Amino acid sequence: MTVAQICLLIACALPIVSAGLAKSRGFGKRRRDGGFDNHQPREWLAKQQGWQARANAAQANGWEALPVFLAGLFVAHQHQAAQATVDALAMGFIAARLAFIALYLADQASLRSLAWTAGVACCAALFFVR
Repeated sequence: MTVAQICLLIACALPIVSAGLAKSRGFGKRRRDGGFDNHQPREWLAKQQGWQARANAAQANGWEALPVFLAGLFVAHQHQAAQATVDALAMGFIAARLAFIALYLADQASLRSLAWTAGVACCAALFFVR
């Protein structure tokens, strides 16, 4: 398994981690006491505020970013790009996504946008590596 493939697995897990963070304050509480409502999870998440709402938004953005990353890896593989370059760009994407999530949770909007841009740049570069 290549580093890029491991990064793909991590990229698939990051939205799930963000979802867990968004729901975490509701775990262990009864529904009637404001605990997580697995019967209507989207409604429950829509009512969250603060860092929980931002974690849920990070989850949604993670799912949105995943196809672009996957497509970039696919194209790089089809071009038989140098694996070291592909691996480096994949690690850059994961680093940018981790920073994005952390900055989203911390409500650092401008820095978060910068991290998002770095992640998109890594994905775009995957389309052009040889």
